[in-house]
Amino acid sequence: MTSPRILIADDHGIVRSGLSTLLRSAGFEVVAAVADGVQAVEQACALQPDLALLDIRMPGMDGLQALREIKACSPGTVVVILTTYANLEYLSQAVMAGAAGYLTKDLEPERLPELLQTVLSGENLLDERMLQRVLDEAAREIRTEPEELADLTEQEIRVLALIARGLNNQQIAETLYVSRNTVKTHVRHIFEKLHVSDRTQAAIWAVRHGL
Repeated sequence: MTSPRILIADDHGIVRSGLSTLLRSAGFEVVAAVADGVQAVEQACALQPDLALLDIRMPGMDGLQALREIKACSPGTVVVILTTYANLEYLSQAVMAGAAGYLTKDLEPERLPELLQTVLSGENLLDERMLQRVLDEAAREIRTEPEELADLTEQEIRVLALIARGLNNQQIAETLYVSRNTVKTHVRHIFEKLHVSDRTQAAIWAVRHGL
């Protein structure tokens, strides 16, 4: 089995070193460990890692701008924010820019490798209470009759609505009495048609459009 390739960006050397050691011991291949957002973007664009783990406050370019640029040049890279700040505005910006996870540094270290494997499997790593607040904000901006909705099949609309309720692929499969692989296909088509990169962006899109 191929080791997941990960890029780490944090302006504190001791954090980079600790994360590198922890993740290597858990089977990850650390392809780069950099100190600022500019280097993070350069290395991500060049190396196309499976995952980028970014701090927010870094010199040169912050993690949120780095996230946007990484998703532009390496759309297949899953990006997770690891920060000191449990800040709703940061979370909202990160989610809308394409982050698949937002974790705070008070996380127990031994949980991090497992959580990163989870996000690599296609699930999101977002605090449910904070995510609900983002969805509540999105609900206040409901738009009607979106053109993109007409491009979705009836089954894709059902799947999208269940994604917005927080169900994972297995739960959606059980709800709709279809296979998990069928759900995965629907989810992929939804992402393509809505031009989003992950489940959280799809959920926010669904809430904003009244699903």
